[in-house]
Amino acid sequence: MTFHALADPTRRGMLASLALGEKSIGELAEPYAMSFAGAAKHVKVLEGAGLIARRKVGRAQLCSLRAAPLAEAQQWLRQWERFWTLRLDRLEDLLRDAPEGEAE
Repeated sequence: MTFHALADPTRRGMLASLALGEKSIGELAEPYAMSFAGAAKHVKVLEGAGLIARRKVGRAQLCSLRAAPLAEAQQWLRQWERFWTLRLDRLEDLLRDAPEGEAE
């Protein structure tokens, strides 16, 4: 769910905005010139992924960032970064050690 939520640039922008502090759904919608309903759909995806928490204050729905799922995603990506770094380092060694003309 985390990567699905992060796949959309609007949702990534909303998360970046929430990193600066709590915002209402209307405030999250403003930079994208979208309706409240459109923004609420994005908020629902983010909330479903556990990336934000939502609370009601009067008539307003305030959203705040929950960073734990982002840390989990980063940890998962790090393992693949190590994997590909090792593979690419090995490829570089093989190409460097190949007799001239064979690496082409």
